[in-house]
Amino acid sequence: MLTRMTRLPLNALPAFQAVAERGNLRAAAHALHLTHSAVSQQLRVLETQLGFALFERRGRRLVLNAAGQALLGPVQEALRGLEAGKQAALAAAGQRQARLRVSVLPSFAQRWLLPRMQRWRAQHPHLALEIDASQRPVDLQREDFHAALRQGVGPWPGVVSEALFEQPMPFFVVGCAVDARRLVHAGTHALLHEPLLGEAEIWRLWFAAAGVRADITPVAVFNDTGLMLQAAEQGLGLALVREPLAADALREGRLIKVSDIALHHDVTDNYHLLYPPALRDWPALQALRLWLRHEIALSRQALQASERPAPGA
Repeated sequence: MLTRMTRLPLNALPAFQAVAERGNLRAAAHALHLTHSAVSQQLRVLETQLGFALFERRGRRLVLNAAGQALLGPVQEALRGLEAGKQAALAAAGQRQARLRVSVLPSFAQRWLLPRMQRWRAQHPHLALEIDASQRPVDLQREDFHAALRQGVGPWPGVVSEALFEQPMPFFVVGCAVDARRLVHAGTHALLHEPLLGEAEIWRLWFAAAGVRADITPVAVFNDTGLMLQAAEQGLGLALVREPLAADALREGRLIKVSDIALHHDVTDNYHLLYPPALRDWPALQALRLWLRHEIALSRQALQASERPAPGA
């Protein structure tokens, strides 16, 4: 039993968190850019200071015991808060330009975010936006990200999640202008004989929604929607996509909707802005949240205006 107040050694907390999340000293050392022995020493310092063990060894793995599990959550929250405080203090002190490091899905970065970056810079010239385009899951605190843009239904443990699109995002069939002119009045069955891009299952569901049962064999499948839309723009086939990523190309005429039939499938698979709770009131993150919602509204309004018939048409 402890007889005096125990102070946690702050330098040891990142090592404790890294080992707890990975269950392995070497993996934790690699993530922290430390040696295996340095991480092991920091764990010993922490357990010695506390007066009890935090891990159980199971083969090559280190697994949290009950005491370690009780400590992990508060340590994670404290480290997130310290990082947020550091960023806010640096910006307030004017020691460097404020920056936002954001992890973004490649398709969203290419098709939606990058075309709008000039407007971000015009509105926030002293707030640098650093973009990391990646499909992999990221640990915001450990990898020094302030926010992430991801698609899904969650939950994402340990972070705040805000849906960016309030309305459902159905799938539409799009193609380049040449294909659209040829197919727009040809009927659904005509599309069965066209080169199709993307997942066969999504196409099967779209044809079923149109009242057509068919076996689908796409000519190409992509792991990135941005690449698929680029292929469609170049006339390589028809694509079945959600509107946000195709909005600019539709408005500019690089892509055209081939059919009015929409597939309302997995409509909860929204885009979300994720960020640590400690950063909720950070002015830089508030600026990003407001800007994203404003740009999404502008994009939707511009697309709707381009789809209205011209006066007298």
